[in-house]
Amino acid sequence: MTRSDSIDMFLEASGWSGAKRTKLAGDASFRKYERVFLNDKHAVLMDAPPDKEDVRPFMKIAKALLAIKLSAPDIIASDVTNGLLLLEDLGDDLFVRVLEKQPNREEELYLAAADVLVQLYNHAKDAGYSDIPAFDITRMLQQVALLPEWFLPLASGQQTSDALKKEYLDLWRSVLGKLPNLRRVMVLYDFHAENLIWLPNRRGAARAGLLDFQDAMLGSPAYDMVSFLEDARRDVAPHTVTMTIDYYLKQTGLPRDDFMAAYKLVGAQRNCRIVGTFARLAVRDGKQRYLSFMPRVWAHVANDLTHPLLAPVKEWIDKNVRSEWKR
Repeated sequence: MTRSDSIDMFLEASGWSGAKRTKLAGDASFRKYERVFLNDKHAVLMDAPPDKEDVRPFMKIAKALLAIKLSAPDIIASDVTNGLLLLEDLGDDLFVRVLEKQPNREEELYLAAADVLVQLYNHAKDAGYSDIPAFDITRMLQQVALLPEWFLPLASGQQTSDALKKEYLDLWRSVLGKLPNLRRVMVLYDFHAENLIWLPNRRGAARAGLLDFQDAMLGSPAYDMVSFLEDARRDVAPHTVTMTIDYYLKQTGLPRDDFMAAYKLVGAQRNCRIVGTFARLAVRDGKQRYLSFMPRVWAHVANDLTHPLLAPVKEWIDKNVRSEWKR
């Protein structure tokens, strides 16, 4: 049976036989998306090949998000075995598209995104959180290792020595051990302007429709804040950054110094991971367009490394990553 046959059978079993289908943009995974139309109904089809993807994490996280009144898409129908989901269609108004047309609405949209993170913080102890993986030091070290593994060879034309990799990871292990002990929350992980949909007819945190959250983990409340304020693909106005952080701290009551230390640490970790990931996409997968984002990501790295706790990593970066490699 072909993949097309499996999709046709799924749509028929779900009451969508004969629906028209149009392609939607995919993401960095193996998943594909289509918008399906039947009479006056429309929905989104997620096509996740079961040998490459597992739709169950998406379903589990969606259920947890909906339970706390956040705007994850409702799951209309599912075929876990064949990796097919029929989802509520939240529309096309991605934050990034709205802001391209109306940049003056940045504060409004980013405060709505901050409301999502406040909601996640306030419901951090709810059912459904305990069985998602922890975003622990081991996982964070695996991610930052991408920088010496992929970026340094791309920039220098030479493989990184095992000794230099070990030195780098030892520094990171020490630094991450000083991450402030704040309440762990559900980290949506890919929380940024291309994964948020503007839903102005809803209220509060529900105005930010959520996509691409299947990799959610338990981790620092600063991580998702970094994800959308230190966006790899768009610049966020400095006053929007300040306002959003101030708003979040006021709503959660988190101590500023501890939160900002966590923000800088997980920010540097995330951005070093992105540098390595974009280098890997360019070298291994031939996706050269990701290199155009490098200067912005390196600017975020430089900003994060100003925190005193990150001084050892900053010294290593300054020594081993020449300034011309960061352009």
